[in-house]
Amino acid sequence: MDMLLNPLDRRHRLRHDIPVVPGAFPLVGHLPAIVCDLPRLLRRAERTLGSHFWLDFGPAGHLMTCLDPDAFALLRHKDVSSALIEEIVPELFGGTLVAQDGGAHRQARDAIQAAFLPKGLTQAGIGDLFAPVIRARVQAWRDRGDVTILRETTDLMLKLIFSLMGIPAQDLPGWHRKYRQLLQLIVAPPVDLPGLPLRRGRAARDWIDAQLRQFVRDAREHAARTGLINDMVSAFDRSDDALSDDVLVANIRLLLLGGHDTTASTMAWMVIELARQPGLWDALVEEAQRVGAVPTRHADLAQCPVAEALFRETLRVHPATTLLPRRALQELQLGQRRIPAGTHLCIPLLHFSTSALLHEAPDQFRLARWLQRTEPIRPVDMLQFGTGPHVCIGYHLVWLELVQFCIALALTMHKAGVRPRLASGVEKGRRYYPTAHPSMTIRIGFS
Repeated sequence: MDMLLNPLDRRHRLRHDIPVVPGAFPLVGHLPAIVCDLPRLLRRAERTLGSHFWLDFGPAGHLMTCLDPDAFALLRHKDVSSALIEEIVPELFGGTLVAQDGGAHRQARDAIQAAFLPKGLTQAGIGDLFAPVIRARVQAWRDRGDVTILRETTDLMLKLIFSLMGIPAQDLPGWHRKYRQLLQLIVAPPVDLPGLPLRRGRAARDWIDAQLRQFVRDAREHAARTGLINDMVSAFDRSDDALSDDVLVANIRLLLLGGHDTTASTMAWMVIELARQPGLWDALVEEAQRVGAVPTRHADLAQCPVAEALFRETLRVHPATTLLPRRALQELQLGQRRIPAGTHLCIPLLHFSTSALLHEAPDQFRLARWLQRTEPIRPVDMLQFGTGPHVCIGYHLVWLELVQFCIALALTMHKAGVRPRLASGVEKGRRYYPTAHPSMTIRIGFS
């Protein structure tokens, strides 16, 4: 940790009477420690400074971070805004649901959310579309016997998301390339010169948006077709309030981004946990054999409690989204402190995912906490999908595809008489920000 903090910045400073974590570097602030070892950074700050402190996010500025459980309620607070997300990454999130509040958010969300509910996904045949793609990929892993797991889950998720768009297989390499250039906008320095990430990312975004506009036109010309994109366009056009196609295109692009990156990380961690805990694998195989086939409808998911528990516990222990930025619109009481209006806030989802105040034995990976529960799923149990008006619109889609993946993996590998095994170390090289991932070097063998 000490190597990730600036040894020349050790002075005690306050902003609005709240301490600033020491160790920030010029220009990049605490980003090296946030990216590489966020859990230890939060624990150290809490131990030395208390539950309220400022972190320096470099180009994004200082965000007041609160580890008090009251901070989770900010996700539903009427006087807390999500617009800060667009200000931090305007090139990527401008005009999207995640960065909007109030009427603009409700208007855009109401226009497309029906397509993402279980009924809409079933009518669009999404489960039937995904199942053969997932089976083919895990069969390829079985045949190869050894894979770099995050690279493989990333490619699988891209293929699933692109299949929603109806992108022909021969076009996938070009979309992969443009998509990776698009992701550079998250961390691109604000320098617009040829060959630099900002210029490449903007060009990729414009190319993707042009393709998406064509998809929208095709959907309108063939309104009788079924599928998620056609359903989104149809619902959008039926909405009571007139919205520009820019809104629809920006949010389909958000679907491409959010539906791939975080889900691929969760999928990789699921395989890693199955590899290092044989009992989990045995329980999943038993369930998969009982079910007998990959589920294709949300109504079928109730038959897969072990797969669902694995999905939820993986999200809890290995949250793909670790931090959420917000802005206080009015003065707030947060824990034992008053927070001035206009304060930029950081809500540490990673901390709450593994907090002893919210979860029993939080450091243990236990399916029993889900399998034995009798009460409904609480907002804090699915905090990775947000809560309140900004709960993730893709929640049911992710739930379906990850349970499908679990059952396909168990059926395919068990039939061949093999199971996942760790072929490399796990902890070294993890990343925590802007989204969290296991190391790209982790290999899984099937033997």
